[in-house]
Amino acid sequence: MIRREFLARAAAGAIGGTAGVALGAPRARGAPGEPPAPGAFKLAYAPHFGMFRHHAADDLDQVRFAADQGFAAWEDNGMKGRGREFQERFASLAARLNVRMGIFVAQSIDWERPTLTTGDPGIVERFVKETAESCEVASRVNATCVTCVVGRVAQNLPWGHQFNNVVEALRRASAVCEQSGSGMILCIEPLNWRDHPGQFGATSDTLRALCKAVDSPHCRILQDLYHLQVTEGNLIDNMNRSWDQISYFQLGDNPGRMEPGTGEVNYRNVLRHIHSRGYGGILGMEHGKSRDGKEGELALIRAYREADSF
Repeated sequence: MIRREFLARAAAGAIGGTAGVALGAPRARGAPGEPPAPGAFKLAYAPHFGMFRHHAADDLDQVRFAADQGFAAWEDNGMKGRGREFQERFASLAARLNVRMGIFVAQSIDWERPTLTTGDPGIVERFVKETAESCEVASRVNATCVTCVVGRVAQNLPWGHQFNNVVEALRRASAVCEQSGSGMILCIEPLNWRDHPGQFGATSDTLRALCKAVDSPHCRILQDLYHLQVTEGNLIDNMNRSWDQISYFQLGDNPGRMEPGTGEVNYRNVLRHIHSRGYGGILGMEHGKSRDGKEGELALIRAYREADSF
């Protein structure tokens, strides 16, 4: 396979698969047209399906390729809808590769109309039901964190009533997570005003306040650094304020929502800070690639080697 051909040309002493060089050891960069020498990253970055499609035969082979390059996690927004057979095959492969499963989207999202902010009993019931379904999927694919979106602002209700409506819905869903025994955590994602206008949970302070009010270990923050750079910036300071409520990170540079190094965020410093705080969770690579084809995929790997070289 192409993956094996690349590994055969990697720098001497580099180790394939998920076993890597000692943390902090120098990492050789690959020559043009080759992946960088594989080895462990300091943090658990999670690619997604499609990110390495030019270097793999199918979706699951992308997971193998990523593991060969040192990526220790994976995420897939659409995992819930992929069907039980695929989910079980993925879980089996990930276990063999020692790849951790990151987030998937736990509930349906209405991008046009307010949902949880309204307090509508039918909307809340569907939200709770879909949470229970996601608990089963999380157990099947060995996921802990799932993406949760609280929805748009309701224009006909005061902010405080909307806040209380969201808290009550999240409390009910969190209780379902606890009762399921799955260990699943609802991670609330902030969504910026530019890409998703009108969202209720757009800033880190609102998400922290929601999690504090819900007061459950099954309700935490998905600190999406792309969205938060657009909305508020000051990434390190704001993550410090919310640190006790953060269970998952997602990455993406701004503008463009591409790999680190293509925008204004100093990801080497940001990731150094996350690592220095002892974060042991997953960082989802929820962004695109600035270049197409195989070379774009190799450039993506090099970008993460560079960002992780703190």
